[in-house]
Amino acid sequence: MAYFITDDCKDLIKDIRNFCDNEMKEQVYEAEKLGYSDEEAADEIIMEILGGIQEMGIGTLPIPEESGGPGLCRIDRAAIIEEISKYDSGIAMTFMANELALDSVEIAGTPEQKERCYEILGEGGYGAFCLTEPNAGCDVSNASTTAVKDGDDYILNGSKCFITNGTIADFYVVYAITDKSVPAAKGGYTAFLIEKGTKGLSAGSIENKMGIRNSHTSDVVLEDCRVPASCILGEVGKGFQVAMGTLDIARVWCGIAALGVAQRAIDESVEYVKQRVQFGKPLAKNEVIQFKIADMQMKTEAARQMCAYALTLIDRGENFSLAAAEAKCLAGDAAMAVATEAVQIHGGYGYSREYPVEKLMRDAKIFQIFEGTNEIQRLVVGRATIGKI
Repeated sequence: MAYFITDDCKDLIKDIRNFCDNEMKEQVYEAEKLGYSDEEAADEIIMEILGGIQEMGIGTLPIPEESGGPGLCRIDRAAIIEEISKYDSGIAMTFMANELALDSVEIAGTPEQKERCYEILGEGGYGAFCLTEPNAGCDVSNASTTAVKDGDDYILNGSKCFITNGTIADFYVVYAITDKSVPAAKGGYTAFLIEKGTKGLSAGSIENKMGIRNSHTSDVVLEDCRVPASCILGEVGKGFQVAMGTLDIARVWCGIAALGVAQRAIDESVEYVKQRVQFGKPLAKNEVIQFKIADMQMKTEAARQMCAYALTLIDRGENFSLAAAEAKCLAGDAAMAVATEAVQIHGGYGYSREYPVEKLMRDAKIFQIFEGTNEIQRLVVGRATIGKI
């Protein structure tokens, strides 16, 4: 681990690693396999794993110390998320989604809204960040979910898609259009904090995804969902700014989870090349293989340090938007490149489900897509670097 992490965090990572080795490493593959034919049985395994992780207090990581959280800095929390992601990035995404939903509340919520979310997470609950829609991915301005004022309430209608924790969340941060005459970025968009069980709020079935199959990803549907004005996060019309601020932070957490995939791909490849004998010697003695491993390691470590830098800027209260885009892009590309190389190193076995690298390759791809595609990140970095023209 290249981060400078505290001794308390190191002790917790040892506990997490022990749990993952004994209660998660094999189980996530069984859950993924069952997911194709028996979703209920697969979900039972996943929820048991999540319960075990919750017992170690991982769900409380984003909670401030003064509100009952462990008081770990973001670097420590990142090391923990990366460790979980080594074993299964879908499970890691579940806890990353908590961070994502809570970040919106931290940015714009009232003290009462914050404490309520801390309470939910402290009790082992989950949060969901509901921004993406079928016609509004990177282009948030194309959203169609609406929130119409009706007396002292708002009535929400629309559908969100690809929502992590959609089926298990206890609170949802939902973004909706409150003024169609104004562009989203200019005051037409508003954020709402809605709790599970609110009439008109429901989740669809779990998405049948290529990778991170052990995360609960679904639609979230709002049908005449009536909520009081007290559910608004921040001010009416300020939702776009809240969403963008949240995504800046989310990009770094995506990078952290991607690092777990990349590191696992390196670890699996190193173990394989030490054991696999070809032409009378272990593959590890082949210079071509050594170069491949070296490139995999350097890409991963460079991305790790970029993520650590971005997290440090956040903790220091400095501007981190550019660093977040760089971190997400570097880590996502590193995960995909390293996982693909791991499959190549394993040869035919890498293409087989007998070895874990094929799963890592499938899992890695999403990190170039969600929370702003890597093309969008390059646009952010390019414009910031070039400046006004």
